[in-house]
Amino acid sequence: MIAFSEAQRKLHVPDDRRMVVILSRRYLVWLVVILAVPILLAWLQILAFGTHPGPAPVVTTGGGEPRGFPVWIRWTHFANLFFLFLLMRSGLSILMDHPRLYWNDDCTPGSEWIRFTPIEVPKDRLWTARDDARYISPLIALPGYKHTPGMGRSWHFITDYGFLLVGVIYVGMLFVSGQWPRLIPTSWTIVPAAWNVLVHYVTLHFSADLDGYYAYNALQQLGYFGVVFIMAPLSILSGIAMSPAVDSAFPWYPRIFGGRQAGRSIHFLLLCGYVAFTIVHVSLVLLSGAQRNFNHIVLGTDDTRSLGLILGCVGLTVVVASWVIAHVVAWRYPRLIQHLHKTLLLPLELRMSKSARFNPAERYTRDDVSPYFWANGKMPDSDEWTHLAEDSFRGYHLRVSGLVENPVDLSLDEIRALGHDEHVSLHHCIQGWSGVAQWGGISVARLIELVKPLPAARVVAFFSFGEATFGGVYYDTQRLEDVVKPECILAYEMNDAPLPPVHGAPIRLRVENQLGFKMVKWIREIRFIETEKNIGEGHGGANEDQEYFDLLPYI
Repeated sequence: MIAFSEAQRKLHVPDDRRMVVILSRRYLVWLVVILAVPILLAWLQILAFGTHPGPAPVVTTGGGEPRGFPVWIRWTHFANLFFLFLLMRSGLSILMDHPRLYWNDDCTPGSEWIRFTPIEVPKDRLWTARDDARYISPLIALPGYKHTPGMGRSWHFITDYGFLLVGVIYVGMLFVSGQWPRLIPTSWTIVPAAWNVLVHYVTLHFSADLDGYYAYNALQQLGYFGVVFIMAPLSILSGIAMSPAVDSAFPWYPRIFGGRQAGRSIHFLLLCGYVAFTIVHVSLVLLSGAQRNFNHIVLGTDDTRSLGLILGCVGLTVVVASWVIAHVVAWRYPRLIQHLHKTLLLPLELRMSKSARFNPAERYTRDDVSPYFWANGKMPDSDEWTHLAEDSFRGYHLRVSGLVENPVDLSLDEIRALGHDEHVSLHHCIQGWSGVAQWGGISVARLIELVKPLPAARVVAFFSFGEATFGGVYYDTQRLEDVVKPECILAYEMNDAPLPPVHGAPIRLRVENQLGFKMVKWIREIRFIETEKNIGEGHGGANEDQEYFDLLPYI
């Protein structure tokens, strides 16, 4: 059992743990049609012609030579299973932090095509994105529980490296070894042949496929080709479409998928595809001669000994054991996982931050502004902020200090007098939702010009009136090279009106190449420092300290 503190238990293990899947009626109809039509046509073919299409035809490998299953196929098959399940489990944890999927980037409640929560967003009170997150059992997800996107992302990205490495080895060896004809169709005749195999299976004929050791049947070949050469690349590409740095620098890229949220939906549908493929694949392996099939992929032999089945079950036990180990490591050694994630991803993100190619370039207009923009974070409840809000922040002063030549203490009017910069941008939340809004304020570059940072100042820390999740002041940090970009502003306006309290009044930060948790709301103080290691617990922010979020969330 994982020992939670009282504060952690209150957040991660709520009383309401109901899990439901509510699919829009229109999509439910399409799902039934897609599943039912092939089965219906297959049975109609049998009833109309009165005969079965016969044994499943096979597609031979190049030259018809027996190929079997070389050791590299057998090991990459196991490694792919290992990493794929870790990816799916960590992905489910991330999904549950915003348990709604859309085809539009506005994320307006009620516009989702599927949701995994029984709750409709209430209209009579403030309902934040944090409130909307759902509990998910650690038996299903990694790390499981509620609101664990930091650890879920760390496991997801760490596992990505293993999944990619295995994929590169597998595809490379396919061509080097001459095994590629097993997977890649070379003639359109495979389509009617695959249909005959499908009829063979859906009409409940599960005869042993004795030729499977040497070549796949037509349906297998199309299935494996689709998984390896279509689904896997699409999973990677649709995942990249959710990167704030990529989306803001190359706004054309997410549009390939229909937008950021459409990319997220496609990413989820591909997960469903992997699950469906695994279920069908394993079922057919068991129904068409389990011992022989396990010997094929485990031992590389074509016989009916029981050793392959035994060792295969041992391998599956190892996979399940890895879920338990990963769960324990996630909760008992979370800092280790966070640091491993940082080690693997930080070099890439640093190159992105320094490259002009990744400067924000998105160009939205006021016509693109979302009708709904999710609120998030813990509203400040201090007497100081409350009194300031009651007086429309007329008594507010922003303190800017640290490693600067000219420390300042600016009122809201003095901040406005420094100038006015604005842009319309797409917000990316780490929880998964997005929204377009207009932001007006002053660029941080103007402030930098005023306070004149010293050469030792490499990091800017932003402190909030609000509290962190588990107590203490909410703060976060930015690298100097990010805040000098023109799109980085201290916003005091939203959609041509004063910044609403729920969205960060009197001032909030906007950094358009990162995830939303880095954009501190209700800013109280700004401090220029040498390194993020000198404040808080040294990980770069309150969420990084307490919930193991990313230091540089460009992806």
